[in-house]
Amino acid sequence: MADAPASPSLADTALARLAAERVDHRFKGLPPDADGLTVGELAAQRRNLFTGGFTTPVLALSAERLEHNLALMETYAERHGLAFAPHGKTSMAPQLFRRQLDRGAWGITLAVPHQVRVARAFGVRSVFLANELVDVPALRWIAAELAADPEFRFLCYVDSVRGVELMDAALRDGAGAAPGGRPLDVVVELAAGEGARTGARTEEECAAVADAVAATGTLRLAGVAGYEGEVPSADPDRVRAWLRRLTALAAEFDRAGRFAGVGSIVVSAGGSAWFDAVADVFAEIPRLSLPVLKLLRSGAYVSHDVGHYRRLTPFVRVPEEGALEPAFRLWSQVVSRPSPGQAFVNAGKRDAAYDLDLPVVETVRRDGVELPAAELELTKLSDQHAWLETGPDADLAVGDWVGLGLSHPCTSFDKWQLVPLVEADGTVVDYVRTFF
Repeated sequence: MADAPASPSLADTALARLAAERVDHRFKGLPPDADGLTVGELAAQRRNLFTGGFTTPVLALSAERLEHNLALMETYAERHGLAFAPHGKTSMAPQLFRRQLDRGAWGITLAVPHQVRVARAFGVRSVFLANELVDVPALRWIAAELAADPEFRFLCYVDSVRGVELMDAALRDGAGAAPGGRPLDVVVELAAGEGARTGARTEEECAAVADAVAATGTLRLAGVAGYEGEVPSADPDRVRAWLRRLTALAAEFDRAGRFAGVGSIVVSAGGSAWFDAVADVFAEIPRLSLPVLKLLRSGAYVSHDVGHYRRLTPFVRVPEEGALEPAFRLWSQVVSRPSPGQAFVNAGKRDAAYDLDLPVVETVRRDGVELPAAELELTKLSDQHAWLETGPDADLAVGDWVGLGLSHPCTSFDKWQLVPLVEADGTVVDYVRTFF
């Protein structure tokens, strides 16, 4: 079942506070003459990104492409019978969480305690933490949230007996039970293979972790999970083989009666590169003793990109399912043209993702007209500059705006606290607040 829309008394109030925040020097790229306005007041002015006083560099998120991507993944999950918990670490933007939940998401996936606190502050009722959690203060805070809010559902990984023991010790009250009487639901994480990231490496180790969970009074086994993106030398056959190990583990645990007391069995996987394989293999899950919550966790789709995920997205392999659209563009300005073969723009590592691919030059804007980005190649980033190589026929001058496409959404969002949401004609209709 999808998460209900976040509680109006909490989520709406929290989102309204975002609109009431004052614009000032903290927020890169915004018009200097907007200082003192609230974010809501500035949005109501519907300024144009190119003529409304914005300064470069400024990151823009396409309103139309964002909406397209949200709608596409909603229909994809529905078509394949998947529940969807998009990974919130991509954007850490409660406004986008809300739009994902309004489009039927079961809840939000997160990675660390701080992110869970952000989600809860904005009324998210269902959280999947794709990590083993052994932080004592965080565990006790989550236990208090579970005790205080009967509608809050929380799941997290366990991948070791030691981790289970630490969680149990942190959560036990004097009677050896969970505070408030609600156990914390956990899923055993199956590693994607030797040398992969986290997770128990073998089914036997997974069973030992499940036994340790059963021996506690504070934890309850709710399912199995993992991340197929870590399969070594991943290809469709290897990924599907690992996913079938995961689903077989769920079936074996069910036959052994390990899921007592839960309403459904959670089977979860799904990054942004192999969700087609997840959909195919999860469709093969046999009937179990309880309903199965087939939970997909892809996150990068929300903005997509022009590099890493454009190459890896399953929609390349199954184009009949649709296509995601890159929604980010980083606008910079030419500040130096020291030689015929070289130019520099004023956006660098502090502004643009560069961990997977360098940004790419997509367009040039001069006097309100967009020009082709012919013979322009971004070859290097400094902290606050990008280095462009320019061919003999490149039409580029100091003062031109240069639009850059970015690769890797997760390290694009995290460099900007307030991102203009821009329509195709340049009208800024809202501002997306991030919390990293």
